[in-house]
Amino acid sequence: QVQLAESGGGSVQSGGSLRLSCQASGITAAASTFCMGWFRQAPGKAVEGVAAVDSDGSRHYADSVKGRFTISQDVAKDTWYLEMNSLKPEDTAMYYCGADPLSCMTVQNIGPSGYNYGGQGTQVTVSS
Repeated sequence: QVQLAESGGGSVQSGGSLRLSCQASGITAAASTFCMGWFRQAPGKAVEGVAAVDSDGSRHYADSVKGRFTISQDVAKDTWYLEMNSLKPEDTAMYYCGADPLSCMTVQNIGPSGYNYGGQGTQVTVSS
C-alpha cells in the first residue's frame, strides 16, 4: 500500500521560509522513471502544480515560484522536499505531495494534481 506523508507546513510572515517534506512508503522512487512533486490549492482557487523532480534529477517549477522554491529528493529515503523562501501571502495554500511512476512531463500533461499517488496535505499560511 502506497502512502505519502507531508510535514513541515506552518505559519510564517511574508519573506519567511519553510521546508516541506514528503515521506513515501510502498514505492520505489529510485526506479528508472519516477516523478515526485508538489501541488497546492488555496481556498476558492484552482489546483496549481508547484514543483516536480524526475528520478534523474530534472526539476520543473511553476513560474510563480521560480527562484524562490527548490525541490530536492533523497531517493534512498523515498523522501522529497520543497524548500520555500521569500514566501508571499499568495503562497498560502494546502500543499500536497504527489508521486507517479511516469515522467514529470507526462504527469503535468495530465494535470497539476495528476499524480497516481497523493498525500493528505499540509497547510502553509503566509501573513503580510
